[in-house]
Amino acid sequence: MYGFGGINYREGLLVAFFTLLTAGLFFLPTGFEERHDTGSVRAKGEILEVDNTHVQRFGLINSGSQELTVRITSGPFADAVVPSANHLLGKLDMDKLFQEGDRALMVLTVRDGNILHAQAMDHFRLHMQVWLVAGFVVLLVAFAGWTGLKALLSFTFAALMLWKVLVPGFLNNWDPILTSLGVVALMTAAILFLVAGLNRKGLTAFCGAMLGLGLTCALALLVAPEFRLHGAVKPFSETLLYTGYAHLDLTRIFLATIFLAASGAVMDLAMDVSASMQEVVDHNPDISRRELVLSGFRVGRAVVGTMTTTLLLAYSSSYISLLMVFMAQGIPMANMLNLNYIAAEFLNTILGSIGLVLVAPLTALAGGGIFPWKRGRNVGMGNQPS
Repeated sequence: MYGFGGINYREGLLVAFFTLLTAGLFFLPTGFEERHDTGSVRAKGEILEVDNTHVQRFGLINSGSQELTVRITSGPFADAVVPSANHLLGKLDMDKLFQEGDRALMVLTVRDGNILHAQAMDHFRLHMQVWLVAGFVVLLVAFAGWTGLKALLSFTFAALMLWKVLVPGFLNNWDPILTSLGVVALMTAAILFLVAGLNRKGLTAFCGAMLGLGLTCALALLVAPEFRLHGAVKPFSETLLYTGYAHLDLTRIFLATIFLAASGAVMDLAMDVSASMQEVVDHNPDISRRELVLSGFRVGRAVVGTMTTTLLLAYSSSYISLLMVFMAQGIPMANMLNLNYIAAEFLNTILGSIGLVLVAPLTALAGGGIFPWKRGRNVGMGNQPS
């Protein structure tokens, strides 16, 4: 039954449900909101003058501080000209250097309506981020139409689930494995059912994806102890411990991120197999369960090779500089593979790839049990009815 614009009523209800759920997540407090300090104001500023007299350069490293003159360009103190300082830590990955004409994110310390101190936090990038998001939305909707809108809804829902549920849950010391499984299950349901619809194709993809992710999680728990890896191998994990969260189990958080990182590729592969099986059933309604499952296997074999390479490229690109250092210094492969950082990415890549290999046949088996219902009669694994 179809409503306005040919949209199925059931599909419309599903979209409405996830729209309300997404709106609820947007307004859901995390418990870690910014402590509102009436004595500070954030604003955009333009760098008018830069004094590098106190900047000392040692090779590639800068230390000291830049003396800045900044004109505030937004907020209640717009057009005010204030002095500021940019203190350098001697770390290339954290330091920033300003030049005249740059835009900066400013934090103003205010008392009695006057600016007591102005700190240039970093280059102002929010405007470009907004434009990029807007471009992504326009392209997605222009190309995919109604499906693009549903994809955008699922994208927003997934982002909010990560920020509003997963991250606060970890900080509140919820069990990382169970929390991640719950979040992944909800995100998988939203993404697959919004894209495929609340039908057998979506259900098949969901079952296959969750079975694959569940086995990946179990495998991670089984083999990870042999790697002797601590969760502090992840960037900024040690910083988190020193900021009042020493009680967190970083190792279980690390294990949770293994199947969380692979979930996107797993969903993609599960949907590929499910959609292909749907096409087979639509064009050959009398196909047996056995032949349907074998068709799913054949599709899975064709897709799984490129998907595993996708994970390899995604993970290795994060540590390409480290790999370059090893090669430049002639470090043996055995030494490199035993290093904590490399071993952690190796574990991520291999377990994620195993999950992808498993999800294809699991989705095909799930489809073999789900799709034949459409014909209104039971069909066995061969030509005999069950």
